[in-house]
Amino acid sequence: MSAANVQKTCESTREKLKPAIDRIEKFLNENALPELDQNQTEESTAFYKGFLSDLRHLLVFSEVSYEKLGVVLRRANFDVEFAEKALYNTYHQSVNSFFYPKNECYSEDGRYAYTGQDAIRFRDKPIRAVRDVILEISKTYEELRDDLAYYESDYLTQRRMQSQRNHA
Repeated sequence: MSAANVQKTCESTREKLKPAIDRIEKFLNENALPELDQNQTEESTAFYKGFLSDLRHLLVFSEVSYEKLGVVLRRANFDVEFAEKALYNTYHQSVNSFFYPKNECYSEDGRYAYTGQDAIRFRDKPIRAVRDVILEISKTYEELRDDLAYYESDYLTQRRMQSQRNHA
């Protein structure tokens, strides 16, 4: 990828992360387990604890990516290698953290991805605030996944081939 394309990708990724970070942070600051877990059964408590844990992880990964991309963009000389590593980490930490949450309180159902319906399916029926925050940020992480698809596997393949050429 050219330096100009990598720089544009860094800029757009950072711009997309900011509103998602703000939305997650607002949700976490305004909601606590007792308000979310209205049923207070063993199952519902485990669901909401897992959900909050996953959301906190997503926030941290997204904030770290946002900061690293800021460092990339503020450098006097744009470092393509450093930038691509930051984009790679954004994909593998932030995007994957959203789509594959550790506690599996929700998941993406690919059958709905192209129908215009919400592709996110919850393990248990959540309260509206939980549903809303995930559905609101899902668009951002879908866009980031599409934008950064190159960093899913092609980036590492290219790096390995480049390394082998350099050692040959």
